[in-house]
Amino acid sequence: MRLFTYQRVASVDEALKAGQGAAFLAGGTSLLDLMKLEVLNPDRLVDVSRLKLDEISLKDGALQIGAMASNTAVAEHEEVKRSAPALSEALLSGASPQLRNVATLGGNLLQRTRCAYYRDLGTRCNKREPGSGCDALMGWTRMHAVLGVSEQCIAAHPSDMCVALLALDARVQVRGPAGERELPLADLHLLPEDHPEREFALQPGELITSVRVPVTALSRKSRYLKVRDRLSYAFALASCAAALDVQGGVVRAARFALGGVATRPWRVPEAENALLGKPASRESFAQAAEIALRGAKPRRDNSFKIELARRTVVRALALAAEAA
Repeated sequence: MRLFTYQRVASVDEALKAGQGAAFLAGGTSLLDLMKLEVLNPDRLVDVSRLKLDEISLKDGALQIGAMASNTAVAEHEEVKRSAPALSEALLSGASPQLRNVATLGGNLLQRTRCAYYRDLGTRCNKREPGSGCDALMGWTRMHAVLGVSEQCIAAHPSDMCVALLALDARVQVRGPAGERELPLADLHLLPEDHPEREFALQPGELITSVRVPVTALSRKSRYLKVRDRLSYAFALASCAAALDVQGGVVRAARFALGGVATRPWRVPEAENALLGKPASRESFAQAAEIALRGAKPRRDNSFKIELARRTVVRALALAAEAA
């Protein structure tokens, strides 16, 4: 780990004065690992872990969740479990209890890929060093993405929580040198395209302060399903957060998002719309899953993910239909 300066701040305003080039430190469950590997080498760490941004409440028809709320606190909050069960289930399916106790909502939103090539300084990685190339393209690709990929990067997005938040139409609130703004969760994570080093739609010096999750009939009936190599402490091979409004056996509204198979949390409105007015049946769910996986571009070791993701979508939608 290289030398850096450390600053603990007592307010958001103080944190924002740190300027460009500083890295915000909250739980540190991802940032510190990458610093030890010298994948990330910030000159300054600004410790925001003491900021009073951990409130979880129901305000104006939405869950308001502070960025410093731990994954455990969010997952176990009664209002979250009641109003957005998919969010609770997604958080509980990720990492270990020890990590969930430390990791924060804001840090989870900005979680870096777990691509082995990104974390290995002996390999080429456009995300780590723009323009250097991508050794993953012709390497071991079992855990890599099949959706949203480019010839520059095929690294899969790792977060479970973000998949649930995407399906639930969450919005991210940030503060920066230019003031406050809010953006849809769908706009936070960028596709790699020709610039995989640009992962987030945040401006330099911006700090996530909270997330708003609309509470609706759909969110209350949401579910999250994760398929992985082992039951605990494993990243998704495929996952799906799903929510359905079913009346008289017919789908009236639908939301679902995919994880583990794309370079960012993945949602296809066309696939959701294909369910409207259709029976809440396996056949309808399979059709939606087929649409959601259109355009998938597998590599040598991860073609299995396409069928696995289809089956995961069908099962997640079936679970959501039972909840509805």
